[in-house]
Amino acid sequence: MPLHRIFHPPGAFSVADKTSLSERITKIYTNVGLPAFYVVILFIPIEKDSFFVGGQSTDKLIRIVIQHLARQLPDDQRKTEFSEKYEEAIAPFIKDKGYDWEVHVEEVPPEMWRENGLIPPIKFPEIEKEWARLNKPIPY
Repeated sequence: MPLHRIFHPPGAFSVADKTSLSERITKIYTNVGLPAFYVVILFIPIEKDSFFVGGQSTDKLIRIVIQHLARQLPDDQRKTEFSEKYEEAIAPFIKDKGYDWEVHVEEVPPEMWRENGLIPPIKFPEIEKEWARLNKPIPY
């Protein structure tokens, strides 16, 4: 499951923006075969008086924290490719609107992850493909 927490000033994203951005982020993962339901995106509005950078309050920064559980990026080339795709996906909603932004990715051991109490079938590609086809976890 990639979990994306997007900390942003209130009003930075309309409902349509959130939907489009979520679709663009999800596509990064489904294009490499992951089930869409693995991708969770949380939009977390933070008031200016609670959002500080360098000791100063701001309403100009969007901070994105990503946790990768289903897959880790195995080498520098793949890390760079992911970052470039991600930057391209978010640009119309953040960069093009004049916000500053910061993105970081945490890679969490997949052994510490469950979906509806099930161990995701990372080592069983055919079962994971079935999860993707059904867009939900099923016992195996």
